[in-house]
Amino acid sequence: MKQISIEDRAIDLAHYIIDSKDTVRGAAAKFGISKSTVHKDVSERLKKINPSLAREVRAILDENKAERHIRGGMATKMKYSHLKEG
Repeated sequence: MKQISIEDRAIDLAHYIIDSKDTVRGAAAKFGISKSTVHKDVSERLKKINPSLAREVRAILDENKAERHIRGGMATKMKYSHLKEG
């Protein structure tokens, strides 16, 4: 298996997150790396490689963070929906 550079990985992650609007957790699962690595790649390394791409990713991540409580509430609602008495 060919190893890609850290810079290329950061750029690939950025494009994936922008195109899919996926979360750091989702990107980590897709690329088979840790959430910490994804976060470091798109938050720190990408700023040095491609600042404009880093800003685009930051906007998506900020949007995901703002919606996090809603997603968590929906997941909990779905988890316990089968317990509802009819």
